[in-house]
Amino acid sequence: MHDLKKVILLILVSISSIFAQELNIKGKIVNKKTGENLSYANVIDKISGKGTSSNINGEFNLKLLSPDNRIIASYIGFISDTLTAKNDNNIYLFELEPISLKLEEVTVFPGENPALAIIKKAIEKKNERLTKISDYSFTAFTKGIIKTDADMSSGDNSISMGLGGEDGADTIKIDGILENVSKGYFKSPDSYKEEIVAQRQTQNFPSSVNILTGNRVVQSFYNDDIKFFGRPMVAPLEDAALDYYFFYIKDTLAIDNKNVFNIHIEPYDSVDPGFVGDLYIADKDFSLLKVDVTLNEAANFEGIFSKVQIFQQFVLSKENIYMPVDYRLFIEGGFLGLIKFGFEINTIMYDYDINKNISDDFFDWTIIKVQPGAADLDSLYWNNVQTLPYTDEETKAYKRIDSVEAIEPTFADRFSFFAPYISLDDHYTITGPLTLYYFNKVEGNGLNFEFSGSRLNNRRLAFSTETSYGFADKKFKWGVSANYLFGDYRTFNLYMGAHDRVSGLFEESIQYNRLTSTVLSLFTKYDFRDYYYEKGFYTGFKSAVFNFLDAEVKYDLNKFNTAFVNTDFSFFKRDQAYRANKIVNDGSVGEVELNLDFDFRRFIEDGYFRRRVGGGSTVITFGAGLKLADKDLTGGDFTYTRYSLNLTGRSPLFRTASFNFRGEGFNSNGATPLQKMYSLAGNISSAGKSNSFRTLGIGESFGDKGALVNLNIDLRDELFRMLSIPLLKDSRMGLTLHVNSAIMEISKDSKNLIPYMGTEFSHPFYEAGFGIRFPIVPMIFEFTWKLNYRGKNDFVFGINTFAL
Repeated sequence: MHDLKKVILLILVSISSIFAQELNIKGKIVNKKTGENLSYANVIDKISGKGTSSNINGEFNLKLLSPDNRIIASYIGFISDTLTAKNDNNIYLFELEPISLKLEEVTVFPGENPALAIIKKAIEKKNERLTKISDYSFTAFTKGIIKTDADMSSGDNSISMGLGGEDGADTIKIDGILENVSKGYFKSPDSYKEEIVAQRQTQNFPSSVNILTGNRVVQSFYNDDIKFFGRPMVAPLEDAALDYYFFYIKDTLAIDNKNVFNIHIEPYDSVDPGFVGDLYIADKDFSLLKVDVTLNEAANFEGIFSKVQIFQQFVLSKENIYMPVDYRLFIEGGFLGLIKFGFEINTIMYDYDINKNISDDFFDWTIIKVQPGAADLDSLYWNNVQTLPYTDEETKAYKRIDSVEAIEPTFADRFSFFAPYISLDDHYTITGPLTLYYFNKVEGNGLNFEFSGSRLNNRRLAFSTETSYGFADKKFKWGVSANYLFGDYRTFNLYMGAHDRVSGLFEESIQYNRLTSTVLSLFTKYDFRDYYYEKGFYTGFKSAVFNFLDAEVKYDLNKFNTAFVNTDFSFFKRDQAYRANKIVNDGSVGEVELNLDFDFRRFIEDGYFRRRVGGGSTVITFGAGLKLADKDLTGGDFTYTRYSLNLTGRSPLFRTASFNFRGEGFNSNGATPLQKMYSLAGNISSAGKSNSFRTLGIGESFGDKGALVNLNIDLRDELFRMLSIPLLKDSRMGLTLHVNSAIMEISKDSKNLIPYMGTEFSHPFYEAGFGIRFPIVPMIFEFTWKLNYRGKNDFVFGINTFAL
């Protein structure tokens, strides 16, 4: 017992000794002459090499594991200051003295713009630096801040915003903060991986969106691959920059005994998207030390943003290579004059390990991995890890947001007349006013009520129940469904359901919502859908077989009956009748379905789920399917087999232009009932949807054998800029192109079965057109021509918008 006491005492003394060595050094950096705060100044411990930078108020925290330190605060244009911190109870003040420098002390190159000569040398230095780095790792702290003139609330994977601010204020305020600590890894040429080891956020942020890590956010200006809002930008030190940007020496500064060029940069042509601001390049060795730039108006994403500012600094690592130590991104903007917003990212990077020969096997399918327990760490952890000090505004915002979120909202708080669904709490929802009522020519006026639950049992279980009643056909309809997710990342899905409902004919190919058909029916007496009654059940299982392959098996058994028009009600055109509803093949169908889906994109593991991410490179996914209906094997009244293949993808073209494609082919054996045939996606009059045939009507062409191709090119405003078309080049109008082709046939066996025929294309049908997108407006005006099979709708105009 005496020995046990000695052991416990020794452990306690050891623990106290460890914690006694830790230092949390707090301080502030100011201009000695004016007393002004020096925002984003660099702070580094010369002994350990660990560093940080100050916030906008010049305040910093530096966490060290040893009492031995030599703290250096530096800022371009000032003499660095050095001190030794004795304990973590003091607030250390660094007063940096400005440096006075004469121009003649700086190297000047005769015979050309001296700024161009400096940039050429800086480009050479950048290229030389890239050859020195094979791999590296680092630790990063990232703080993201959302500012709006609205109030925000959280869902599972999204943030919703409502209009209105505090006390009716029109200015933007902090409405959300997230922070995380991550480890980043890079290996040349383009392998990278991130692990989030700690994360916290205001309560109106779901933790699943907290993935803004160092590698994920930071775009090093020592690299050429820089993008903003999907637009590749000409980097300031890219070879092409010499012909793209105008440079001039704006000022000459110094940091300690090193002269620094302050070089201004902006595109030669103001209609070319690019950076405007200042580069800070060291004399003699021409290393890039700091970047402080904004995006010009031409780079402004469709006029939404009023300000996009980027600030980044670089310091020498212990391997004598300049590495980024921070990255600041400040965005302000607004949408249609309704919502003002701001977004801010502050990232600091430290503890670099360079050229440690990271194994290729370390870089797997996961780009970002949230470590287990990352969201559960308490204040003791956060007090001892490197972060950025809160400003007074951030501190108040944290308290304000969390105190508001702690108040359980009432039903009245959650209710909205324009909501399709109303949340009762974080798990349960009911039907909202927008989807409570519906109308169609079969059921007439209808009422629909749905109650659903999601993210139950640690985000594994979900269910939905729905009941509706049609006042014209005088029938109740219902449906129930549930699914349960297995596995660490919920990659195995067992699902089932049963129903007695009205279904839309060829519903899988119709991209318009039920509200659109309700409104058109009530006001124009045009119901573009056809309907039938369906009663049955289904069950299935979907699983991730490999990182790139999902497999699914499903069985369903349904009984189908034709529905008929039961109403003539409409606000207008009361003397007209609705179009007759199409007859389907009555009877039962039992199907076994097998699907294989191949997707080679990497993913994010957020602690609960795996989510695929695309990136800017070419992305292709493809799949194969089999549907087997057999009277003896699967039950029902029909026997047929359908095989299918599908391919989708996206590829960048030039700058922000992209090429999207989709292809599908299928072939059936046996007599297929009408309601199980494939229909080409068509459109209603004066409207259009992506990946659809604009000159065809809904349900116009269907069959059991066929193939289709949808090609879409989004040129944005790039073509107008390249051709320097007056007025158009700086209008921010976008241009889209689309080409569609299809073969569609009905087999002889099916022709003898189905009650009516659609339009067949025994040889390829073609249509082509273009669209014009205006800034901010969420719609595309499209013009499409039939290239063959002409006769009806040879030319159509349509509005492509998500609202329909």
